[in-house]
Amino acid sequence: MVANPYAADLGERDALEAMSDTPGRIRSIVAKMSAADHERSYAPGKWTARQLLIHLAQTELGLTSRARMALSQEGYVAQPFDQDRWMANESGMDAHTALAAYVALRQMNLQFFGGLSGADRAVSFQHPEYGELTIEWLMNQIAGHELHHLRQLESIVGSGAIS
Repeated sequence: MVANPYAADLGERDALEAMSDTPGRIRSIVAKMSAADHERSYAPGKWTARQLLIHLAQTELGLTSRARMALSQEGYVAQPFDQDRWMANESGMDAHTALAAYVALRQMNLQFFGGLSGADRAVSFQHPEYGELTIEWLMNQIAGHELHHLRQLESIVGSGAIS
């Protein structure tokens, strides 16, 4: 199985514990931001805070659907998606809507993932780029991915650019 691209971001943390904790941390960061701050980025040419929130909501929807499909469809092959094209399709979404969608989906997904057995987490599926993956691998990817973006949001707040 291919190495998880967000393994370093997750480290030794349990995926469910991280997925439970991170939305509150993100909410706290966003609470410190003004509407103008939502349009600030952590680096030139990178997504703004608002776009990061949209991306988190989109991936919360897209990535977790893979787990549901793998559990319900024999021989499931995940459909890759182009995150930049997804962003272009929803680029007008405001930060608060994106945050609310992300948090609501996360609550739903925590109950879903928390109810899975060890056998469920071991269910595998195929990904055209990554090969064979398991739901456990996917859970670790999701948890590490959002920690990766949490650090970017923290960087926006820490840059002194916050109004």
